[in-house]
Amino acid sequence: MADPELEAIRQRRMQELMARQGMGKQGNQQNPEQEKQQEDARREADERRQMMLSQVLSSQARERIARIALVKPEKARGVEDVILRAAQMGQIVEKVSEERLITLLEQINSQTSKQTKVTYQRRRGVDDD
Repeated sequence: MADPELEAIRQRRMQELMARQGMGKQGNQQNPEQEKQQEDARREADERRQMMLSQVLSSQARERIARIALVKPEKARGVEDVILRAAQMGQIVEKVSEERLITLLEQINSQTSKQTKVTYQRRRGVDDD
């Protein structure tokens, strides 16, 4: 069930990496039909992903993830990935409630907590005496 979805995600990430490294010029020379097929595959994978999430998450939990995605899309995507993996392995028996989602978010935050470090570089001024 997730194999075509994973393949579409891998292809998309490879294209992004190639574009960042300047190798994306080859990908831009594809004919429009291939680009349309890839776009359709991406859209279909996203639709499948959203369908699976709607089956696993309660409406309140989906709303919370949507709000998180507005601020931190990569974090929301990561939480969705964790939930989908757990569902595929059979670890999720019932719909994930908002409370359970909050505890999951807290666990993920504690595991991936980044400490922000601020460094001040003071410039020495020229004395105007």
